[in-house]
Amino acid sequence: TLYEYSPLFYIAVVFTCFIVTTGLVLGWFGWDVPVILRNSEETQFNTRVFKKQMRQVKNPFGLEITSPSSASITTGITLTTDCLEDSLLTCYWGCSVQKLYEALQKHFYCFRINTPQALEDALYSEYLYQEHIKKDSKEEIYCQLPKDTKIEDFGTVPRSRYPLVALLTLADEDNREIYDIISMVSVIHIPDETYKLSCRILYQYLLLAQGQFHDLKQLFMSANNNSTPSSSSSPEEKNTDRSLLEKAGLSESEIEPPEENSKDCVVCQNGTVNWVLLPCRHTCLCDGCVKYFQQCPMCRQFVRESFALCSQKEQAREKAQSRLGRRSSPLQARSRSRSRSPRARSLSPPGPSWAEWSPELANHIPKDEQ
Repeated sequence: TLYEYSPLFYIAVVFTCFIVTTGLVLGWFGWDVPVILRNSEETQFNTRVFKKQMRQVKNPFGLEITSPSSASITTGITLTTDCLEDSLLTCYWGCSVQKLYEALQKHFYCFRINTPQALEDALYSEYLYQEHIKKDSKEEIYCQLPKDTKIEDFGTVPRSRYPLVALLTLADEDNREIYDIISMVSVIHIPDETYKLSCRILYQYLLLAQGQFHDLKQLFMSANNNSTPSSSSSPEEKNTDRSLLEKAGLSESEIEPPEENSKDCVVCQNGTVNWVLLPCRHTCLCDGCVKYFQQCPMCRQFVRESFALCSQKEQAREKAQSRLGRRSSPLQARSRSRSRSPRARSLSPPGPSWAEWSPELANHIPKDEQ
């Protein structure tokens, strides 16, 4: 009967009320609780996400690996540089791991590494081979160890030497006074007989004139690759599209081509992506949606810090430019959209600070690093 089970019934009711009350209290103070316990009318969370204040600096260096699948110690590696100014590329094969990080510390405490000679002095010649290449245009550079070195691998893991360290510096001394970033050090892994991990850039360090150095990291950003009909459609498809437009009473000139590589907020699908979430580095939220999330909507990781890619003034300027672009011809609109790079990267200095890098625009570094 109900009388016999009433103690258990009352205990269950009290326990349920306790759980619901605890969930509501935790939700009120900003702790994450199950969605079912949250107030459906809640419009904004009282989050504890810290917003980093950033400043913009221009990065004159860019380095990528061409055909990483074909790179090896015996066959060499092909690199592509994309620099804003005339630069010097110096490759150090078999560079000592310990001496490299000691050199980075010397850049911070002793002297600035803005030339290849400065890095060589800091390394104390702890490398097997080096080569200098002057770069004044974007082209592929082939680097290979001399055959007389007879080096086929760099030993077992953990290793005391990096297979390849590439240094990019500005060739003109006058340009070193213009940019805050004076050199870039790239640590590259190249597969050999002992360790067959695919070729890749392990670390990239941007060295500043003030002495700081930042670890360049990649931002994760979605991009839509929409191709224009004029470049990928067959003649039959073009005729079909033209007939459909005629039936709708439209002409080809009245149809605005969609912007390529557009980056929309993953939540509202309307606003422009502008916020980088840390530590996951997902760039997926707009200004209107970022205040509603304690966790990243992509990976569900808790957000500790965040920073904006563009200020409100820059966004207003971009919107004004986009309005002018709509008034131009479709060919001009397509040429502008192709010029936008879908890639963006972030960088973090040793410690809690962060910064962001876009190859064609500028860097964002914390204001406390000025």
